[in-house]
Formats: sequence, structure tokens, C-alpha cells
Amino acid sequence: MRNNFPDYRGNMEYYCLGCDQRYGIDELLYTCPSCGGVLMLHDAAFASLKAKSGEEWRALFDTRAASKLDALRGIFRFYEIMAPVLEPEDIIYLGEGNTPVINASPTLREAIGANFAIKNDGQNPSASFKDRGMACAFSYLRALIRKHGWDEVLTICASTGDTSAAAALYAAYVGGPVKSVVLLPQGKVTPQQLGQPLGSGATVIELPGVFDDCMKVVEDLARNYRVALLNSKNAWRILGQESYAFEAAQWRDWDMRDLCLFVPIGNAGNITAVLNGFLKLHELNIIARLPRIFGVQSSHADPVFRYYEQESAAGTGKAEFKAVKVRPSVAQAAMIGNPVSFPRVRRLVAKYRELAGDRAFQVVRVSEQDIIESMLLANRHGHIVCTQGGESLAGLREALRQKLVGANEFSLIDSTAHMLKFAGFQEHYFADDFAPEYEIKPDGALKNAPLPLFSQAEKDALTETEYVRRASVAVADQLGLKAR
Repeated sequence: MRNNFPDYRGNMEYYCLGCDQRYGIDELLYTCPSCGGVLMLHDAAFASLKAKSGEEWRALFDTRAASKLDALRGIFRFYEIMAPVLEPEDIIYLGEGNTPVINASPTLREAIGANFAIKNDGQNPSASFKDRGMACAFSYLRALIRKHGWDEVLTICASTGDTSAAAALYAAYVGGPVKSVVLLPQGKVTPQQLGQPLGSGATVIELPGVFDDCMKVVEDLARNYRVALLNSKNAWRILGQESYAFEAAQWRDWDMRDLCLFVPIGNAGNITAVLNGFLKLHELNIIARLPRIFGVQSSHADPVFRYYEQESAAGTGKAEFKAVKVRPSVAQAAMIGNPVSFPRVRRLVAKYRELAGDRAFQVVRVSEQDIIESMLLANRHGHIVCTQGGESLAGLREALRQKLVGANEFSLIDSTAHMLKFAGFQEHYFADDFAPEYEIKPDGALKNAPLPLFSQAEKDALTETEYVRRASVAVADQLGLKAR
């Protein structure tokens, strides 16, 4: 090792899920040049890592958790099994990864009826899990810039909000030749999410339609112009997001017995990464068994649920994937009707089930009502959970209703972003002013609102002493307090 950085360098290559062609990594590729299929990345020398035992890998990764070397502090402490072609000077570390796993409070466990924890990926730098993928994608991009001497690189992505925030942040950090452009669906991104790429200096373009429409435009740009695409079609992003699986395994001391993970599907990049991450750990004997994984989708954007429901009814391999027209969803980042990474999911699920059985991967569908109320329920019991985290928690509740999760199993809930990005949906719930297409009717027991007791004019008419006394009495009356 050089200054504690690994000496190992892998032989990374793209491979096509459609025609199985292999390609080198000296240029940016998003789809197969031969057949247009979806690409993944793998290390052709991965088998050589088996020379080290699972116990040795566990000890190494545990030791690196305390590293003070920036290139190994975050997601890249799992360097050898993630993107082992990057040099330390190219690796970007903005504090991503190592997000906390918080055991559900006793009252929340009682309310849900299960033992579980929440991994809060909203505590990444741009407040979402997308930073894991961007750290890897931009590190690779920086390596290409250094190698080829590029003087201008235009990065571009379609986004429901979180991708654009992460892409703009990392582009601003790299600076120099890198310029960031993001395409957003007009009127369908929260003000907080819109403010992030604007604040990072990105060029923000709004287009009518939904995310799927923006994605088609970005794909066309990537086919016809020299741009660096940063959606999950970029296989380097998938590699970075595998760190979620590695961290979840490490948090459990690498013991996957009786563990279930609930992950929102969205564009299917994250669940691709989670599946592939656990498969890598299993192949190297770092974990002895695979955990169960539940993908979760809203009934307003459920193409993957429909596919596996059809497959279950018709038999393995007989289902046909069909995109759906999405309807408005509070789980805004998951409101995607044609996830670009579904071919990856299909391939990895087949392998996952071959190793661990059909129950090892399942998809559950939840209502918009359950999503928003699961978010509120978690927040009311001391947890910071976004609407996508609410979707994951709603998935656990649905799995419990269907008896898909046993009493002895422990669940890990993926909350992908910070709740404050989606505070507007909470406001709609409290005000009972959701548009009808959301199909949400607030429960009065969960509603909350400020209680104004004095007007400014009333305050101005009183001396300070009078105001303090009268306000104190009014508050005490409101709360039913008894005098000493």
C-alpha cells in the first residue's frame, strides 16, 4: 500500500446486458454501441480478490472505517470491490457515505408492529443518497479529464430534484472544465430541491411533462452530442451506490441472518446497486448469506411491481415489462413510469433468487395515503424520514399485512433524502389541500398547525410587562396548566 491506499488495480470494463459485448473504460459509454442495450461495469479480475478470505476483507473494511485519508474515508473504503481503477488524487470526498442507521424508537416499533431501523441517507452532503453515485461518477470523470486533457466537459442529467442537486454540487466542487446542466419537469420539483442546483451555479432548464419526458431528452442529447450523462444510466453511479449495501452489511457486523431491506424503486438505479453490492459481498464470502430485499413502489408509479406480479402469475421468464403513465406522487423522486435500470434489476434478481430463493427479492405496492402517513408517523416518533422513506416504511407495513415478513426478522428502511426537501407535502396534508389526483385524505389525528393567540396590533397596544403576563396566561389556558 502507498500511504495506506490500496495497491490493487482492477480490470474494469463495460458489459452489455443485451448482447454481452465488452468495452473498455477510456471513454464515456451509457448504452451499448452495438445493440443500444443497458450497460453495467464489472472488474474482470474480480475473482483474484478471492485470494483474501472473507474474514480478512471484513477486518480490512472495519479498520478503514476509522481512516483519516480522504480517499478512503467515505464510500471508497470499499475501494477494491467498487471502482478499483481510480487513483487517490482523482477520488472526491465531500462527506458522502457513513450515513447513520437509527434503531426505531420503542413507540414507533410498537406502532408498526416490527423490529426495524432507518438508514438516513438524507445526511449525505446534498441531503440525498444520490451523492454516493455522484462521488464515484465524478471521480471517474476527473480521471478522464486528467488523462485526456479535456478543457471543457458539460455534465447533464434529468431529475426529479435529488439527482440535480447532487450533480450540481459535485460539478461545482470539481470546477475548472466541468459545467453542470440539469433538466427538470416544470412545476414538479419542490422549491427546496430547485434551490439546490441554482445555488450551486448549474444551468437549470425546465421542460413540460414528467421525469420520463426529461429523461428522453437527456438520452437524445447523450446520443448526439458530447456530454457527460449523470443519470443512473451512467454505470459509474451504480458502482458508488453499491456502498449502501456495503455499509448496511458492515453495520450488522456482516451477519445477514433474518435481515430484510426495504428500498424505493424509482428509476431502479439504487435497487440495482443494492442487489449487486450484496452479490459481490456474497461472492467474496464477506457475508455468508444474502439478506431479503423488498422493492417498494407507489400505486401511482408501479411498473416493476406489475412486472413481477405478472411473472409470479405466469411463471418465471414469461412476463413482459411495460412502462406506465405516472400519476402525481408525494414520493416525488420515485414517480417514474419507465425506469432505465430495470434491465439491470431483472438480470440481478434472477441471479439473486437463484442463490437465495424466490422470497429473497419481492416487490410490494403501497398507496399514496400510506406513504405520506408513514412519513408523518416516523417523524412523530423521533425520526427524520422523507417521503421516499415513508414509501419504504409503508412497504414494511404492507409486507407485515401480507405476512411476508416474519416476527423474528429485522428490517432496514431506506430513507433516501432529507425530510425538509419534501416539507411542502406535509403542509398540503395539514392544510387538507392536496389536488384530487393524489388520492390523499388527511387523518385529523395526524394534522398539526400553529396556534395564534395574539395579533400584532394587540401586542402593540400593550406594554412589554402587560404583554408577557397576558401571553403567559393565554398559553397556560391553551395548555390547561395549573397555577403553582
